[in-house]
Amino acid sequence: MTSFLDETLAQIQRGVEEILPLDELKQKLKTKKKLRIKAGFDPTAPDLHLGHTVLLNKCRQFQELGHEIIFLIGDFTGLIGDPTGKNITRQPLTREQVLENAKTYKEQVFKILDPKRTEVVFNSTWMDKMSARGLIELAAKQTVARMLERDDFGKRYRDNIPISIHEFLYPLIQGFDSVEVKADIELGGTDQKFNLLVGRELQKHFGQEPQVVITLPLLEGLDGVKKMSKSLGNYIGITELPDSMFGKIMSISDDLMWRYYELLSAKSLSQIADLKKSIESGANPRDIKVALAKEMVARFYDEAESETAHQHFIAQFKQGQVPENIPELSLSSDLDGFPIANFLKEAGLTKTTSESYRLLQQGAVKIDGQNVEDKAFKVPVGGPYIVQVGKRRFAKVALNTTPEPKS
Repeated sequence: MTSFLDETLAQIQRGVEEILPLDELKQKLKTKKKLRIKAGFDPTAPDLHLGHTVLLNKCRQFQELGHEIIFLIGDFTGLIGDPTGKNITRQPLTREQVLENAKTYKEQVFKILDPKRTEVVFNSTWMDKMSARGLIELAAKQTVARMLERDDFGKRYRDNIPISIHEFLYPLIQGFDSVEVKADIELGGTDQKFNLLVGRELQKHFGQEPQVVITLPLLEGLDGVKKMSKSLGNYIGITELPDSMFGKIMSISDDLMWRYYELLSAKSLSQIADLKKSIESGANPRDIKVALAKEMVARFYDEAESETAHQHFIAQFKQGQVPENIPELSLSSDLDGFPIANFLKEAGLTKTTSESYRLLQQGAVKIDGQNVEDKAFKVPVGGPYIVQVGKRRFAKVALNTTPEPKS
């Protein structure tokens, strides 16, 4: 007979990469006390996207199990910039940018979390009060050798790429946040494992019971390759309009669809397995993707908006407005985007940039059903986009970042 602890663990382990250490988590759950679950977000962009919700969904699950979420907004660490996964020093944000982004995070997070079981905290609350002496004492609790165990720091050191001293402070401050909020558990992406373990070490230094670390997978963006990120343009924002959200989900590959089901859907694993079997039996994958798109729109809006977005999609893409079989291609650009005239030419939709400008002026260009007439417009990195020129020229174009030169 399955025990309550076994059932609880099974729920927690769904979609999780690692639990470190698992035995400690079991011990904490056995106490049946309300646990403090820490989830930290640096407000580096103004909006949350579906990639963030992988962690937020797990937070909501803990709330439904009776625990409290400490939603930590890193308005202090955001000024440093998380060096995780970066091969160069990250450009710090201004205080004004951080505060503005933090405001939107606080507003958006309750689209998923239960406000009654969520404590929102800002790490500037304690970090702004920390003296230089306190920061030195904190820094003394880690060694340079330990910091270089991080893959990104180690690689940059080996490749003679500069590492600024303030970047070493980031994992320490994130770890000290766990001390301040007395976290029992901290959630984070797989790329945050080093930082989360620093939190365990610092809690021991300060005489606290160390937190259990739970890492979750990073959700791939629309390109199916790189993690979802606003800076890469491959994201789906949780505040996007229903039609845009629906269309973007429908643009992902059939393989990526299952990844989104596993990490985002409220359907059980057995229900997802049944959907896979239905495709093996002849069901159209597009219909399964429609169900996912409707679920996501309904989650952030409501059932009526979801159905309306579905009908708009049908009208645009199934009733002759856009052919089923259109050319698909990828273009490369820097993060500033691709100038529209050149974009149309490179996509094979016009022969020259002069023709592009003429068609723009005539109002004959649409991207994802929206007219584009501004000659200075730059197509953002992301997609894939449905691009239409005139009545008969179509292409499905993904715009990726220009690959970095190999060192």
